Amino acid sequence: MNKWLRLGVIGVLVFLLIMVRSLGDRMFYDPFIDYFRNDYLYVDIPGFKFLKLFYHLMLRYLANTLISLAIIYFAFQKKSLVIFSMKFYAIAFVILSIIYYFLLRNGMENGYLFTFYVRRFLIHPVFILVLLPAFYYQEKLVKTKKFSG
Repeated sequence: MNKWLRLGVIGVLVFLLIMVRSLGDRMFYDPFIDYFRNDYLYVDIPGFKFLKLFYHLMLRYLANTLISLAIIYFAFQKKSLVIFSMKFYAIAFVILSIIYYFLLRNGMENGYLFTFYVRRFLIHPVFILVLLPAFYYQEKLVKTKKFSG
């Protein structure tokens, strides 16, 4: 695929991530948006429905993940990196969801900050910011070893 076309597709995909982020308040059920934005120090935890919350959390994570996987594919055009990333995202979702569930179930007894950051990893495409540079570095390292040895 042409380099400029790939960059254009990646640009569109980044725009889609921005759209998921900006429209997330309206598209997904999350009673903690306003809580963590303003009132977390003064107000009790808002009421919420576990199943509905985790269903929408999964949908948002899935949307961000699919877009992120497409970015990885168009950036490197290697299915092996996409497969690794799929496994990484799946494992991360399971682990973070379990942690988030127990934090909410216990009413954030250990403080709101840890819950806030676990939630952030689940609803925002943070992992792409780690995976892209890691894959780029790995690719450069492999090319350097080919030429030097």
